[in-house]
Amino acid sequence: MNRRTRRLAGAVTGAVAGGAAVAAAAVVAFGGSSSAASAAHLSVTAGYIPRPLLTDEAAAYVTVTNSGGTAAELTSASSPLATYVTLHTSTGTTMRQVTALTVPPHGRLSLGLGADHLMLERLTHKPAVGETVPLTLHFAHAAPATVTVTVPVRPTTYQPGG
Repeated sequence: MNRRTRRLAGAVTGAVAGGAAVAAAAVVAFGGSSSAASAAHLSVTAGYIPRPLLTDEAAAYVTVTNSGGTAAELTSASSPLATYVTLHTSTGTTMRQVTALTVPPHGRLSLGLGADHLMLERLTHKPAVGETVPLTLHFAHAAPATVTVTVPVRPTTYQPGG
């Protein structure tokens, strides 16, 4: 890999406007080609955390869109709200922790209720509706490959787009 392939193409800290995280980041991923056309270009939108029912854990949801030609792997996340943030997938009523979630080339990874999601564990406090929470998403195969967005805490009954 040449140096150009491994560098971060650009990153912008996201903000919240009307409940959606705005302007996330562009990331150049390691790939078999040094062509900029094959790079992963990521943006993060539609982030939110339903106000948790419990005082020690919460779920977080975002949509990661990849307009580039190389897949990107979400390998971890962090937040000052939680001691640990883990990646999970759900099938039916079964939830299991995973080590990575893939954002396909020219596709999206939608983290949502009853599907793939982030679990914030050992919360520093129970967030209130309307509070905003920073989330940092870490991706493999890029250096550095992080995207920080700020997401709102919504009522437990919140349904996106509804």
